[in-house]
Order: sequence, then structure tokens, then C-alpha cells
Amino acid sequence: MGALAGLTVGIGLNLRMGRRNGRSIGILIGSAVGVATALIAGLVPGNPWGALVPPVLALSIGLTDGLGETRIRGYREALAESALLSGLLGAGLLFVRDGLGGVLGCAFMIAPNALYVGFFNRDREGKRYSRPPLALVAALPVLLALLTWLVMNERTPLRSVDVSLISAFVGMVVVPIPIFLAARTFAIWVQPRLRLYVQLADYLRVMWVPIGGFAVGYLAIIVIFAGFFGMLERFLPGSFSGAAEAGVLDWTAFSFYSAIADPSSLIRADSGFARFLVGTQLVFSIGWALVVFAAVMSAIQPQLDAISRRRAKNGE
Repeated sequence: MGALAGLTVGIGLNLRMGRRNGRSIGILIGSAVGVATALIAGLVPGNPWGALVPPVLALSIGLTDGLGETRIRGYREALAESALLSGLLGAGLLFVRDGLGGVLGCAFMIAPNALYVGFFNRDREGKRYSRPPLALVAALPVLLALLTWLVMNERTPLRSVDVSLISAFVGMVVVPIPIFLAARTFAIWVQPRLRLYVQLADYLRVMWVPIGGFAVGYLAIIVIFAGFFGMLERFLPGSFSGAAEAGVLDWTAFSFYSAIADPSSLIRADSGFARFLVGTQLVFSIGWALVVFAAVMSAIQPQLDAISRRRAKNGE
């Protein structure tokens, strides 16, 4: 449930935001939606669509509003945002067992979400952008009455009208509003701090190939010397202590610890030739780490300087 909800919301926002906000923002919001969905679904027994859909939608709208390049202005934009996120979340929940209730819950929350999101979005002077459309205001009591009727006719024993009405009102209005405000406030606070990681993307595009090559070479040293250690013990038994039942993974682990000069492995070099082999690997590992990594950084330094100059020119 959490995976499908997060996947659909993340992909949808990723495609929608595009280069304006950075594709990582859609992935970030989708991840938060997926975690919240899994957490709520795990805490509430059964198929908790009434307890699941309103807070998750409020969370997703608040994060989208706070992390977006532009803030939601007016009830029309709030309605479009609410309909989009309700559709994305409903598309993910549709594939869950008995997920039709989640889809209906998403549809029920479009109008209420648009009302409170539009109400709490104001300009810099604190004024509302527009008045709520009459259709949205009229839809709220209709949806509230319909949801009350659905709550009264659940599979559980019949509930009274007042209890069902309170439950519907809490789920539709009381719960989502503080979650939306908290999510939007947090997103506005964290947005400038996330820009640092977005700016690192240009540097990572330049560095990932040489650093990946360095890692592959370092891994090759570990695997090759693991084979040397295993062959030495096979042809000269007793060269290593604690290697009586050692397999491929044990020798690889010993080679890894030897490459970083960490004595944590249970295998120990006993013979002189074994200690010589361990020392040889350590020399190769240190040489690879110092010489090759320094050469790689020197080769890509002009590209990193060009990125820095371009950012300085753009005022970033």
C-alpha cells in the first residue's frame, strides 16, 4: 500500500515539476507519502481508508505547496492541486486489495482540501487571493452528509447520527488542516537547505564515473588478493590461523580487512609468506587510494572549476 501510493505520487509529481523544481523534489514527496501511508496502514487495523486518505493527502499537498517553485494562489489552483494529488494517490491505492474505498476517499477529499488550502494561502500582505467559489462551499455539507451516511452503514454495528457526523467532520476537516499546515511549514523551512544538495548534482555528474572506476579497481584488488590468500592456504596449510573452514566469503572479508589494515577478521596470517602477501596487498591498496584517486581528482578539477565559475556567474 505504501509502495504503490508513494510510487504513483512520486512519479506524477516528478513528471509535473520537471526542471522547474528539480526531479528530486517529486521523489522526495513520493517517499514521504509512501512512508506515511505504510505507517498509518500499519497502525490502523483493516482497510483504514477514512483514517488513511485525509492525512496522506494533506501531507502531500502541504509538501508540494512548500517545496514548489511557486505557492498555490487562490481556490482554483488549490482545486487543481487537490484533484491532481487525489488522482495520483487514488491510482496507487486502486491496485491494493479492496482499494476502491481508497479511490472513493480520494474523490471525497478533493473539495474539502481545495477549501482549506485556498483559505490558508494568502499573499504577502496577509490577504486571501480570492473568495471561495459557491460550488465548493455547497459541496462541503453535501459530502459531509454523504460521508456520515456511509459511516453509519459500515459493516460494523450501526452508529448514531451524531457520532457518525462527528467522525466524518473530524476525518474530513479537523485532521487534515493541522497536517497540511505543519507539512507546508516544514517544507518552506527545509527548501533552502535542500538547494545545497540540488547544486551538488552537477558535481556528482562529473565525479561519478571516475569515482566509480576507482571503486571498481579497489574491489578488484580485494577480490584478487582474496584468491591469493585462499590458494596459499590450500597449497601451504597452516599459513593462516582460523582458516580451517574458510570459504570464498571468508577470504573476501579477510582481504577487505587487510586492505584497510583492520584486524577485525577472525583469520590471521601466521607464516612469513602469508604476512608478506598481506603487506603487499596493503601497499597496493594505499597506493591505489592515494595515487589513483589523486590522479582522478586532478583530471576532473578543470570541469569542477568550470561548474563553479558558471554558478558564480549565475549568482547561485
